[in-house]
Amino acid sequence: MNNITRFNPFSSELARFDPLLDVDDIFSRFMMRPLLREGMEMEPQIKMDVKEADGKYLVKAEIPGVNKDDIHVTVEGNRVSISAEVKQEKETKEGERVIRCERSYGMASRSFTLADEIDQGNVQAKYNNGVLELTLPKKPGSARKEISIS
Repeated sequence: MNNITRFNPFSSELARFDPLLDVDDIFSRFMMRPLLREGMEMEPQIKMDVKEADGKYLVKAEIPGVNKDDIHVTVEGNRVSISAEVKQEKETKEGERVIRCERSYGMASRSFTLADEIDQGNVQAKYNNGVLELTLPKKPGSARKEISIS
């Protein structure tokens, strides 16, 4: 049974199959994580889609419950950073108690690098219904050139 190996797509080498180790993985993944998360506050996350079309990048980022004044976008060359402050509502009425609170509060940020430089002067940003839409035109003359290998 020692010769059985399994493929691990996240590793560059084969991992030896150990049935008892797999049982430990099941317990640590599915049994312990909910217990560890129960008292911990999660940070807000920005989920996004990035597309490329007609010489520009189109970004849609979900940032629900945020004022547009609390969103900051910076572009440096081909690096784009989005940050937002998600504020907590502290309004509770008399006789009211919180049973469960799953919404997260605090600073959320995402940064990513694109293949081409961005024309910073023509960037457009629009925020509607919790979705930030960025139009990031590519800088003229910054087209990628494939190099032939001899």
